[in-house]
Amino acid sequence: MLQQQTISIELGQGLQIPALGLGTWPLLGEEAADSVARGIGHGYRHLDTTEKYGNEQAVGEGIRRSGVERSELWVTSKLSLAGHSRQGAETSYVEALERMGLEYLDLFLIHWPNPSVGRYVETCEGLEELVASGRLRSWGVSNFKPEQLHEVLDAGLVPAVNQIQVDPLHLQPLVIAANEAAGVHTAAYSPLGRAGDFLLDPALTTPAHKYAKTPAQIVLRWHLDSGRIAVPKSASDVRQRENLDIFDFALEPAERAAIDALDSGAGPRLDSNTYGH
Repeated sequence: MLQQQTISIELGQGLQIPALGLGTWPLLGEEAADSVARGIGHGYRHLDTTEKYGNEQAVGEGIRRSGVERSELWVTSKLSLAGHSRQGAETSYVEALERMGLEYLDLFLIHWPNPSVGRYVETCEGLEELVASGRLRSWGVSNFKPEQLHEVLDAGLVPAVNQIQVDPLHLQPLVIAANEAAGVHTAAYSPLGRAGDFLLDPALTTPAHKYAKTPAQIVLRWHLDSGRIAVPKSASDVRQRENLDIFDFALEPAERAAIDALDSGAGPRLDSNTYGH
């Protein structure tokens, strides 16, 4: 049965982003196109890709195969290092549209700040200009630390989103707090983590039993109930449907707090001060 999403987040200026998206890394070629088409058929209306994944063309093909009108979908992509300049932002955007076969994107992010290059503020200026021109609906950043975000804010620019690694073991509370203070929405990539041992913790198994859900579904609902966007990846029909089947319950504050308490205090898998592309 088609599971329609029932939670969206207001980004401002009338834009509503579906809180649950379909991630596409590391899918390529036919597998990526097929996964996207099936995901849209199951009810996903938010798709997340990037130049670095090498699958933008396949994601665009999956959109076309789905038969769903482009206006009903939210499509996010991201620019890489070559786009780190004011003009580079525009060039990267045009190239992304050409690869995907689309006329516009709903959200375009700087994938990594690449602080050693030192051009992410002017890149944000370029993205802001694209929005002002009506060619792009919204822009944001990814993997930005609070100090990097503050540099952007000090330039009078406010990203709609900062997409970062968040899961129960890697909560990144300081980054989330900085986002919230700035009015920037947090989007979680790898929202279910990569090592699933924490899924056996009573903080997840207890509400899973209570709500007749899987621990992974509890984690996704935790993200949404915490006000975050989440973009889990799955190419499996069963998992795609399960990930969407989280809109008929909500966690209690104490249940969310118990999951928050699983945070290990560890930083993200990759340090954006030293890693980038």
